[in-house]
Amino acid sequence: MAALTRATRIRNPALFVCDIQEKFRHGIYEFPKLVSTTDKMLRAATTLNFPVYVTTQNRSKLGNTVPELLHHLQGPNTKADVDKTLFSMITPDIAALLPSDPAALDAIIVGIETHICVTQTTLDLLARGHRVYILVDGVSSINQEERKIALDRLRDAGAVVTSSESLLFEILGDAKHESFRTISGIVKETKEATKGALEVFSKI
Repeated sequence: MAALTRATRIRNPALFVCDIQEKFRHGIYEFPKLVSTTDKMLRAATTLNFPVYVTTQNRSKLGNTVPELLHHLQGPNTKADVDKTLFSMITPDIAALLPSDPAALDAIIVGIETHICVTQTTLDLLARGHRVYILVDGVSSINQEERKIALDRLRDAGAVVTSSESLLFEILGDAKHESFRTISGIVKETKEATKGALEVFSKI
């Protein structure tokens, strides 16, 4: 099952944005870099019209999603913006919105922390039968060492660990895609930020 999951190209992308909140800004390793990757993916989600699921953890104490991302969450492709106490994003509210056929949703995960909420979200989605893609340039933790431990575990569990740029072009699949120019433009605009994120986050 895991081998089949890894070998299958993404077909029905959905972006899961996990707990990128104001309170974590100064504590999470390279927080601005994961915000820039998430911003890029939210722009792509709007262009390609794929669904977005967002969570915050105990919003009243830890703050809302950071303002750099909030404006992306006002559109119709944001299917849920849920506050939670569970560590996993797969709360009852979000679970009720997911398709009954797991092949109808391939989850892309960005956010924090890699070894807690991202890990438990990934395991829950895999258990439901979804393919899961974790963006190496879009997840982090307070302690950077936790990232490698968590990503190794999740790769072994059947998730695909990849980069934002690689996955965007996999979603397109063809230079004739109607959104190729727009996505290519987003990639070019963010190339320096992407390079910076990969320089620190790809060392897993």
